[in-house]
Amino acid sequence: MEGAVKLGLLSVIFFASQINCQEAILHISSGDSYREYCIVHNHSWTPLSETLDDAVQYPLVNWTSTLLCNASGILPDLVKGKALVVTRGECDFSQKALVAQSLGAKTLLIASNEDLTTPSANDSEYAKVNISLALMRYRDFLEARQAFGEGMQVKLYAPPYSKIDPSIAVILLIAVVTVTLGGYWSGCCSFCLSATIFKYNRHEKYNKADSGQLSLYSPLKVVIFVAMMCGMLVLMYYFYYVLVYIIIAIFCLASASALFSCIDAVLEKIGCGTLSFSVRNWNFSVRSILLAAVCISITVVWAVYRNEDRWIWILQDLLGIAFCLNFMKTISLSNFKICVILLSLLLVYDVFFVFITPFFTKNGVSIMVQVALGPDASGEKLPVVMRVPRFSAWAQNLCGMQFSILGYGDIIVPGLLVAYCSRFDVWIKSSKKIYFVSCCIAYLLGMLLTFAVMLLSGMGQPALLYLVPFTVITSAVVAGCRGEMKMFWAGTTYEVRQAEKIQYPILNHQNSSQT
Repeated sequence: MEGAVKLGLLSVIFFASQINCQEAILHISSGDSYREYCIVHNHSWTPLSETLDDAVQYPLVNWTSTLLCNASGILPDLVKGKALVVTRGECDFSQKALVAQSLGAKTLLIASNEDLTTPSANDSEYAKVNISLALMRYRDFLEARQAFGEGMQVKLYAPPYSKIDPSIAVILLIAVVTVTLGGYWSGCCSFCLSATIFKYNRHEKYNKADSGQLSLYSPLKVVIFVAMMCGMLVLMYYFYYVLVYIIIAIFCLASASALFSCIDAVLEKIGCGTLSFSVRNWNFSVRSILLAAVCISITVVWAVYRNEDRWIWILQDLLGIAFCLNFMKTISLSNFKICVILLSLLLVYDVFFVFITPFFTKNGVSIMVQVALGPDASGEKLPVVMRVPRFSAWAQNLCGMQFSILGYGDIIVPGLLVAYCSRFDVWIKSSKKIYFVSCCIAYLLGMLLTFAVMLLSGMGQPALLYLVPFTVITSAVVAGCRGEMKMFWAGTTYEVRQAEKIQYPILNHQNSSQT
């Protein structure tokens, strides 16, 4: 995802792929049992069938003891009309394919101990090859041989890659629910704070611990905050392999604390577990101790197994949701002016690092994408995104889990405005929560437009490009129609006074006493 804060605002939405090639499925069977493995092919060679039923089944002949750079030592009768598996190396793919074709083989599988790459050749070589050709992992072949022995039957097929996937709906649900709950929680905290302060006289002094919120009310601080984000992102681009571990450590601490805060608030609301005990004048809550142990355990499990893509995304999303909720509850923007300045600067930041930086990078990939996914597809990745596996990408998931991802920034940044709208509803005592509801609906529409543009363009999008205009314009229109723009823009008098008290508690107390 300042690591967990600044990089937590990383904002981009797209589909993540770990292997940049044309993935397909190798169906190996023996009798009633079967297993499926990842293979990589090239559409320029003989195309594969799109479904298992349409694929032709061939007996598999094991010649992994040879590289098949020539036909010496191989009898054509042994491989004619069959699938042949050989070892990768020495000669190019086209030479192996032509030799296999001359022997009468129908399919050539090349077992590789290296990373799977798209098997390619000169354009003139493709037309000479009329058999199917694909790469597979050598360890997969060893596993299949151990499971089925030598009597294996194989089918090769390549399911079509669908742009529209159910994971999009899950990502959308996570984003909208998190923003809504975070905004509502912030409003509840503001309501509780107002009720608490009402009990005190105006000479009481407060500090920021009274509200549990940190108010951002200075335009200069907003500019400095965004500048630090830009600097941190650039540093991550150049020193990724060093800073990634620092960010992971910060995320673990921040997310464990956030998860504790979220669950504790729920338990407090339902009145669960109020038992406590004392040791040497220190009071301990049994609920807090047990909850802290659970939250720390979840975070430790994520940290240990963070690269296990098959299931660890569930814990990462859980910790990410808690992080975003706690961020929106803790950080409060004091007025609409601050909201507009912050969101506008972050919109420019988002667009620049997604659309402009590809012109300056060596590989033509944006800094935002490289930091989000990591420079090495198999290495460490920053925990700055919500991840949901692509349910329809069966072939691709065999080769490497495919994810639809959403940056934390696409939740937190608009969420800060939603939270301000929720607090403003509390200040003006709006029973229908018109600002909060309107901003949540605007966020939903902005997300839908983001997904639509992403699917139509076929490329990742800086979501803030759509979310910021939708939420800011909607909030401004609601305030204008209700004749409350002046108050909405400047914030309430109470909010300004409270911000001053938090910043200068002793000075305000002295001024109040002198008055």
